Amino acid sequence: MVVLRVITLLTDFGLRDSYVAEMKGVILRLCPEAVVVDISHEIRKYDIEEGAYNLARAVRYFPKGTIHVGVVDPGVGGPRKPIIIEAHDAFFVGPDNGLLAPAAERLGIKGVYEITRMDLLPPRVSDVFHGRDIFAPTAALLARGLKPSDLGSQLSEYRRLPLYTVKVENGRIYAKIIHVDGFGNLVTNVTYEDLDAAGIEVGTTLEVQIGGATYRIPFVRAFSSVPVGELLLLVAGGGYLEISVNQGNASAELGVEKGVEVRLSPL
Repeated sequence: MVVLRVITLLTDFGLRDSYVAEMKGVILRLCPEAVVVDISHEIRKYDIEEGAYNLARAVRYFPKGTIHVGVVDPGVGGPRKPIIIEAHDAFFVGPDNGLLAPAAERLGIKGVYEITRMDLLPPRVSDVFHGRDIFAPTAALLARGLKPSDLGSQLSEYRRLPLYTVKVENGRIYAKIIHVDGFGNLVTNVTYEDLDAAGIEVGTTLEVQIGGATYRIPFVRAFSSVPVGELLLLVAGGGYLEISVNQGNASAELGVEKGVEVRLSPL
């Protein structure tokens, strides 16, 4: 019986050009039985943090043994290393620029390897397209049963991304906006654990300082808990606290984008 191996792709390539198809072609040529799943190819150009957020959000829903390929790589061809991260029940392949770290850390890291066995990869490696020439074939070889140690040497450290650094002090939470989704929801890096540490529960109203303004916003369970057009706070499907507008666009209404700091205080 053929064992299907899932390989996911996340890039900032978009779908206008043939880049994604070229990566898929390399994977399927080397491992025809692979199941290739697109997480997203619409990450903002060069935005490592946005890519890391989306990858970390998605990984928990894939089967054991999934190989995740991430390519948001503004430093391609430079000194950053091509790596494999072996996590519990998954592998991550991509640049050592922080993109893979939050997702791998969420699952628990077992080892990190620099991809050095170039003799196992295509003979000509483009200095500007490691996604196709290094990361895609590496993923396919892992799917065929090779181990990370077969493809490179173990590293003692890797580039981390402080995506989830939140400060809780005297019941206040100091955080930032790490993502703005397609609906204009402002995704913070605040988790249930942070809310518990601050003693904040659903049903309370919070003072929210963001973008130079202060708002009183209820913390609720669902968008429908407030009237259409009203601001709300909720922990959405990704597990992070969001500032939203019921059937509206919080980013546009508040004039706030990714990277803005936010302070939450119970009233």
